[in-house]
Amino acid sequence: MPDLNHGDDEAAVNALRSAVMRLSRRLKHQRVDESLSPTEMSVLGTLARCGTATPGELARKEHVQPPSMTRIVALLESKGLVKLEPHPEDRRQKVVTQTEQAEAMLEESRRKRNAFLASLVEGLDEEEWAALRTAAPVLERLAHL
Repeated sequence: MPDLNHGDDEAAVNALRSAVMRLSRRLKHQRVDESLSPTEMSVLGTLARCGTATPGELARKEHVQPPSMTRIVALLESKGLVKLEPHPEDRRQKVVTQTEQAEAMLEESRRKRNAFLASLVEGLDEEEWAALRTAAPVLERLAHL
């Protein structure tokens, strides 16, 4: 476990935070559809990973309030990126499903962002690239804790 009272651990945690934030900002600029907010893109990504969900489930996964998620889903629906259908077990609720248009847009977005990252990686030497390949699963795990 990192000891934030230890200089090396504190510096490593600080460097990791700073690097992840800067890289995230740069990746957010590699968007296919500028009309979608980062939150809207995140909701589509969550639907792609998790499948259909109720607006309440999406709100919990995205760490937003349910009324905010209701507005986000309505915007995505108006753009043809999600559809609302009756919940199979609870008719009082709806489930949100992404459309084929959303799937295609997400795929193009991933392609563009992957190409951007690949261009950055070209500047690394083999040892740095090997370290990054090793770290990728750990970063993925951190992202989902």
